[in-house]
Amino acid sequence: MLKSLFNLFYPTVCLACSDLLLANETTICTTCRHELPLTRHTEMENNEIIKRFYGRLELKHASSLLYFHKKGIVQELIHKLKYKNHQEVGTFLGEWYGEELKAIHEKVVFDEIIPVPLHKKRLKERGYNQLTTFGHALSKSLNVPYNDSILHRDVYAVTQTKKSFFDRIDDKKTAFGVDYTPTDYGKHFLLIDDVITSGSTLEACGKVLASIPNSKISIAALAYNQ
Repeated sequence: MLKSLFNLFYPTVCLACSDLLLANETTICTTCRHELPLTRHTEMENNEIIKRFYGRLELKHASSLLYFHKKGIVQELIHKLKYKNHQEVGTFLGEWYGEELKAIHEKVVFDEIIPVPLHKKRLKERGYNQLTTFGHALSKSLNVPYNDSILHRDVYAVTQTKKSFFDRIDDKKTAFGVDYTPTDYGKHFLLIDDVITSGSTLEACGKVLASIPNSKISIAALAYNQ
């Protein structure tokens, strides 16, 4: 009763198009869900993300759920997840992505899910890491632990829009650190992020994780910016 009254005055809308959601819809309407540009990367052994990181980072697996297009539906969803605290987007897409990753999980077994970390100052400013609900949804789907403490960001990043591509890569090289014990040796880490563009952040994080003896690295992102 109370929920019905609340929905009457504060109706739930699709976070992609802002249309009213039907009773059987959550987070994203059926129309927008069908319009999401799926990559199908988990069905391709040598997909475009693997190729992007070739020679930069040795990966056991790499994929994204969606393609990112400027001013598109995916950008709208990730903007609301990242800056408007709509963490339900991370859960919704994480559950979907988790089902896709299950199909390869017997062949590629992950030991821990690791989010790209925020600097403590950035985390305090924003109040949350946009990858948390995404990571927890993957963790539940794959039955793999989520670990947001092993990897940390040591450099507070100011805006980089005026920096060159190579300057940004140099900044990333010393931006991250890792805290591990012998119990982490030999683990296969699934490193997650929201959008892959140049890949420099994931490359830097992956190389830090690769310093753990006998570790293996894979990558999963919500979206890929071609």
